[in-house]
Amino acid sequence: MSTLKQLVQTYNRISLIGRIAAGILIGVILALVCPGASWIGVAGDLFVGALKSIAPVLVAILVTSSLCQGRGKLDRRFGLVIFYYMLSTFLAAFVAVVASFAFPQTLVLATEVGEQAAPGGIQEVLNHLLMSIIVNPVDAIAEANYMGILFWAAVLGLALKRGAGDETKKMLADLADAVSQAVRWVINLAPFGICGLVFRTVSGNGLDVFTSYGRLVAVLVGSMLLVVLMIDPLIIAASLHTNPYPLVFKCLRESGLTAFFTRSSAANIPVNMSLCERLGLDKDFYSVSIPLGATINMDGAAVTITVMTLAAAHTLGISVDLPTALILSVLATFGACGASGVAGGSLLLIPMACSLFGISPDVAMQVVGVGFIIGVIQDSVETALNSSGDVMFAATAEYVSWKKAGRELPEIVGGTKKL
Repeated sequence: MSTLKQLVQTYNRISLIGRIAAGILIGVILALVCPGASWIGVAGDLFVGALKSIAPVLVAILVTSSLCQGRGKLDRRFGLVIFYYMLSTFLAAFVAVVASFAFPQTLVLATEVGEQAAPGGIQEVLNHLLMSIIVNPVDAIAEANYMGILFWAAVLGLALKRGAGDETKKMLADLADAVSQAVRWVINLAPFGICGLVFRTVSGNGLDVFTSYGRLVAVLVGSMLLVVLMIDPLIIAASLHTNPYPLVFKCLRESGLTAFFTRSSAANIPVNMSLCERLGLDKDFYSVSIPLGATINMDGAAVTITVMTLAAAHTLGISVDLPTALILSVLATFGACGASGVAGGSLLLIPMACSLFGISPDVAMQVVGVGFIIGVIQDSVETALNSSGDVMFAATAEYVSWKKAGRELPEIVGGTKKL
């Protein structure tokens, strides 16, 4: 027993990033040495499944408890973080437009198209988004519908704030702490899950997936990297008047890396909340802004929708002028907000954007098929961009409020306060 205890202590002494890096390396080696050992990938399924299972419960309890205690207030930080989410998503779509004009892509379309369920237009997407708010609260938790979870948790939390006794409020606070601790335990096992996910990706796809549609992948990934390394830092720098890159790189390491392999913004919510806690953010604030960001902060989805739609237009010889491309950017911004927080969730919004150019649903669904072919790379980078941005802008909105209040800023954004 003492030997096992020593192993656990040694494991915990190593930084989480170091352990994840080791998990990635071991996963690659195992995929090359024994690609047929499919049982190794089960660790990845268990990790992602655990995150997806605990995330809805975590959000519901944290938001309810936060508002119930009387500390949570929808102050200016929430308006600011929503502004950041929408601005960065629009700018991401615009970057994709510029990249598509500079490096126009064409697609090799299939002759047959499988049946897929895609939205008919932006009105349908927005209507679905609004209707998802008022679903049955139990169904919202069961289906990981975060708009519905946020709405009902806020309603219940405000109702309990007015009518609940101190014992009830303390019970909710204790429950929130217990769920948070459970999340920490799951995240502590991330290296094993990442190892399984890397093994399954490398052993199942080989090298062909990295060469098929190479130029298209390059435009997609290049646009996303430009957003996360230039556009997002510019927004942060303009808001805080400081060097944004320490915060950007920390979010990429501790949020983006995990999101890259889980390929699910929803599954990464517990990871992001844990990071927000280490960044010293207000729990009442990030318990709402992080799940909200997983729903509406979709920079990567906007890039995917825009690039794939313009590639379809170029393939069919459709001339696209700049004003129409700007309309596409707006359409992609609002459409991306309705993208599902699961792997490949943005691809089924491509037909909606293609309808702007009169592209038939049959052709549009062939474009979706291409998206699934390159999805191992495209969707992984897209999710890393989306999820890391959730924390970046939540932290930025929080630190802006600190600055206005004259509070000492943390070292990561040029202050002197140690976190």
